[in-house]
Amino acid sequence: MRRFHSFAGLAAALLVIFMATTGFVLSLQPIADAVTTIPATGSLSVATVADRVAQDLPGVERLVRSASGQLVAYTLDDGVRSAVVVDPDSGAAVGAYAPSAFFSFITDLHRSFLLGSFGHGMAGLAALAILALAVSGMLLLVAKMGGWRKLFASSRGTGSQRLHTDLARIGVVVLLLTSLTGAYMSAVNFELLPESAGEMFSFAPASAGEGAAPIASLDALAALPLSDLRELSFPAVGDASDVFTVTTSAGQGYVDQGTGAMLAFTPNSVWQQAYEFIYLLHTGQGAPVIALLVGLGALTVPLLAVTGTIIWWTRRRSTPHIAGNAPWRAADTIVLVGSEAGSSWGFAATLHAALTQQGQRVHVAAMNDLRGSYPQAARLIVLAATYGDGAAPASARQFLAKLERFASTPSFSVLGFGDQSFAHFCGFAAEVDAALAAKGLRRLVPFTGVDRQSAGDFAAWGSLLGQQLGMSLVLSHVPKLPPTSRLVLAERTLYGMEVQAPVVVLKFKAPKPNGFLGGRLPRFNVGDLVGIVPPGSDVPRYYSLASASSDGMLEICVRKQSGGLCSEFLHSLPPGGEIDIFIRSNPDFRPDGGRRPLILIGAGAGVAPLAGFVRHNRNRRPVHLFFGGRDPASDFLHRDDLEVALDDGRLASLNATFSRVLGGGYVQSLLTDEAETLRRLVGQGAQIMVCGGRDMADGVRAAIDTCLAPLGLSVDALKQKGMYLEDAY
Repeated sequence: MRRFHSFAGLAAALLVIFMATTGFVLSLQPIADAVTTIPATGSLSVATVADRVAQDLPGVERLVRSASGQLVAYTLDDGVRSAVVVDPDSGAAVGAYAPSAFFSFITDLHRSFLLGSFGHGMAGLAALAILALAVSGMLLLVAKMGGWRKLFASSRGTGSQRLHTDLARIGVVVLLLTSLTGAYMSAVNFELLPESAGEMFSFAPASAGEGAAPIASLDALAALPLSDLRELSFPAVGDASDVFTVTTSAGQGYVDQGTGAMLAFTPNSVWQQAYEFIYLLHTGQGAPVIALLVGLGALTVPLLAVTGTIIWWTRRRSTPHIAGNAPWRAADTIVLVGSEAGSSWGFAATLHAALTQQGQRVHVAAMNDLRGSYPQAARLIVLAATYGDGAAPASARQFLAKLERFASTPSFSVLGFGDQSFAHFCGFAAEVDAALAAKGLRRLVPFTGVDRQSAGDFAAWGSLLGQQLGMSLVLSHVPKLPPTSRLVLAERTLYGMEVQAPVVVLKFKAPKPNGFLGGRLPRFNVGDLVGIVPPGSDVPRYYSLASASSDGMLEICVRKQSGGLCSEFLHSLPPGGEIDIFIRSNPDFRPDGGRRPLILIGAGAGVAPLAGFVRHNRNRRPVHLFFGGRDPASDFLHRDDLEVALDDGRLASLNATFSRVLGGGYVQSLLTDEAETLRRLVGQGAQIMVCGGRDMADGVRAAIDTCLAPLGLSVDALKQKGMYLEDAY
């Protein structure tokens, strides 16, 4: 389904974008018509209005009422035909009728690309392409979110993935509607489906006329509300046997000009009614609200195309080409990969190269491509990422179903990739490990999880696997780094020396411009991660950002770790020193855009992004910060900034505790003491964000579970709603 969705989107991108863009422009026409149309006051009848028009315009031949309610009279005067807009209340002409040349041109573009029948066919294919994309996208979205009930849960992933998901949830119903109706109308155009059935408007001869009566006195027209009128054709002047021909929303009839009787009436067929209803849904003609919804849905298509292309390209770029990949039938080692964004494939390539060096015939494939059996395989190795909080990633969603029919009996090992900030760390990989064991396969090494793509965790697992296989398996995985930017250290502030826990706040700026180059920071937001590769290492370290690029600086907070290669490098970096960095977006750790309370919880250097969120709280959202340190005189990080934020309303409350002072404690104890406040804020819909060490985050989770138990809530329940976010390390 994902391959189909990607292929259809890429193949038909320009066509679909064109149709959506022109469709959006056309959706403005009913809105413009509604604004410019002269409305009728009261409940006027066709007889009343037609009589007034005939008196003001003696040569009137036809009276046409558009879907918007605009009345147009077509006249013949001294051999000159004209069309004028009339006021329904007075029947007087208010100006010449001049259809919009612009909307007429866009209509032809949208319906046929100005290419006649061939263009109509292309438009029909475009409608089918949008339909296919909408259906496949909806199915993928349901699978990604974990079922229909979770369809509107908080989305996760990169910025492009989140935007793509949110746009799809907004626009998919409208896209399904417009694509289905568009395909139907195209089928009617090519007579693949009937617009009507039989002779809808068969003519019945008029009765012998006794002369024309005043139009206002004609009963059949007097009984017809103006709102039901589509078109009224007047009898030929001087022909007493001619009749009024009236077309309404219900059908077509003929009215005697002398008696006012309805001589015959042919109602619309079911096909005609269906076509008119579908036309209304597709165009919004006469229904500005529908037109607005159709237009907004159409606007999502170009954005979906752009974000979808970015997601496809990112996944494709991060999936390496594995040279020397053995055929699956001849391989003695099968490596299956489950990945959402593609990073797990890089680890698979490293494992493939190391095993191949040891003389193994290795085949690497996606977990979804599990075969029914592998004739030569002695071992099956699964590298499975976990998407979100325990879900299967894109390339592994079919694996467990296919495993039920798996007939081979190789030994196996499962290595999970995940993020310990989620409650179900490597949850899907653990499920795969248990399922393979339940099939009776022998486990080579215990199940292991890799936290945040740690090269060290990967190497340690490889060493254990090599021992079990009787070979030296050295897995030195060096991820391909993105392009870097060079920054200069502008300011440093040291904390924590008195409590033997040095923490430094570093502020970097772009180097001064050199000609047309340099002088600009990369784009980033508070809470994103900056990757820094320290001297003597190929593996980046990541730090949460306390600033946004709009601040004109890049700010991080670094605790000195004993033997920590990067932390020691940064602590020794003097002002004016340079580093090379890259940005990794962290959209899953960002406050929502609402006005509900925000609870920020951090300890030590984990307060850095939280202080950044406070700094950027320009709308004065109620923000409550809980902070834990060692000693207020030594490591009360960002104290001055936070006190200023308290004074100007960007911070509603600051609750701090310190473990090395009398009566102090840890931040989780502070939360327990403030349980009533927490329950009140959560009852108001507060979002909770936690940043800091893993042990601290686990303690905070337990404390909040205890605090919220009287409300029948838990951290897991809040996480499902996107109301509890963690950035733990």
